[in-house]
Amino acid sequence: MAEHIVHISDESFEEEVLQSERPVLIDYWAEWCGPCVHFAPVLDEVASEYSDRLKVGKLSVDDNQETAMKYGVRSIPMLTLFKNGEIVASKVGAMSKAKLTAFLDENL
Repeated sequence: MAEHIVHISDESFEEEVLQSERPVLIDYWAEWCGPCVHFAPVLDEVASEYSDRLKVGKLSVDDNQETAMKYGVRSIPMLTLFKNGEIVASKVGAMSKAKLTAFLDENL
C-alpha cells in the first residue's frame, strides 16, 4: 500500500475517519475484486498528490463487515468522502484519475 494511504478497520474507523481534522476519503474494497485491484494505483497516485489536503484510507469489506454494513456498502469499489465526521459525497465504481480528482475538487 502506498505511503499516503492508511489502512482503516472497524476498530480504527472512529478515530481515523470520524474524528479526523482533515477530510477523509475511504475506499471500500476487497482483494478478490478486480476493479478494486485495478483502481489501487490511481488511488495511490491521488493520495500522494492530495496528501496536504486529504487523508485517504482503504477499508477491506471482508475484514471489516461492521463498518461496511453501517455505511450501506453494496457494491465495490465504493468511495466515501467524510468531512467533520459526516459523509459529504460517495461514488461507486473504479474511475480514471481525472474523474477521481474532479470528484475530490468538487467536494473538498
